[in-house]
Amino acid sequence: MSVDFESVQLTDVSRHFGRRRALSNVTLTARAGDIVGLLGPNGAGKSTLITVLATLAVPNKGEVRYGTRTARELGAALRIRIGLLAHELHLYPELSARQNLTFFAELYGLDPRAVVDTALERAGLQDRADDPINAFSRGMRQRLALERALLHHPRLVLFDEPFTGLDDRAVVGVAERLRRLAGDGAIVMLATHDMDLADGLVTRVALIRDGRLLADESASTGLRARYRALIGAA
Repeated sequence: MSVDFESVQLTDVSRHFGRRRALSNVTLTARAGDIVGLLGPNGAGKSTLITVLATLAVPNKGEVRYGTRTARELGAALRIRIGLLAHELHLYPELSARQNLTFFAELYGLDPRAVVDTALERAGLQDRADDPINAFSRGMRQRLALERALLHHPRLVLFDEPFTGLDDRAVVGVAERLRRLAGDGAIVMLATHDMDLADGLVTRVALIRDGRLLADESASTGLRARYRALIGAA
């Protein structure tokens, strides 16, 4: 089944782990072309929200719709339209960069010859393509994992702290990549606690604290001051 959608909508989504409530009645909509910044302190619920959107966790309450249908209705085909970069990079350290990308390309039914060399070039790893990645720096592995997440041209791009371990040049490159993805019609959702990196990149802001959505609004200048006002007041 071919799956596509122009929006993702969470309605009253709650997720708890035992007695700890990681998300509480979150309602949020993201649309094609958006770069939504999921902003909040550590432990706010950002990663849990990303995990729910990626269909790796099921809400205890509420629902998520991809277009007009839920993950249950869409089935496994939905995941082909999702690109996830999480704290766990989902790479195999004993394999080379090329082997990792080839493996994931084949998982998505892609011809590795059509995508792997381009992905290596975008990651700046052409010269290290055949080296095992257990010898790579965190930044190199982060760039490779980013390309792994985008090999299949996903509609929904979910990045959890994507700038971890990157130098200034790589940060600029990732930001430009995200802008191009949104310009091409992807729905980009970016979890971060770094206001400097979010300011000027995100087009919408979802401020989260203690699992609750405090604000969902268009991004504007003075993002750090807005963040402090809302998070500090909560």
